[in-house]
Amino acid sequence: MPRRNHDTGPSGVTVDQLTDELYPVVDDLLGRIEGDEFTTTQFIDLLLSAESSARAYHDALLRWGEQERPSKMVLHGQVIPAAMRRSRKVAWQGFAHGEADDYGVPAWWRLVKNGS
Repeated sequence: MPRRNHDTGPSGVTVDQLTDELYPVVDDLLGRIEGDEFTTTQFIDLLLSAESSARAYHDALLRWGEQERPSKMVLHGQVIPAAMRRSRKVAWQGFAHGEADDYGVPAWWRLVKNGS
């Protein structure tokens, strides 16, 4: 089996490519959240609750090209947090110790008013 970069899935898609594809979905959803703070896990639950964003999530799982668990580990632990860090609508607040997520280490995020 040929060796591949750690950030490239078996299908040849990269973490950066999936981040680019999911960013518009993530950023749009961030613009519709009310409140002040939330965890990555809570955000993913919200993302999966809407048909169009859930479809984008599942498409990204398939594009990564591994079995379900490792693909979710890439999305929860790398792709979605990278898309959120790219947005000016939230700021990373630290790890959410004790928050359950079987696929990644969740973080706390704070909404930034007016995207600044």
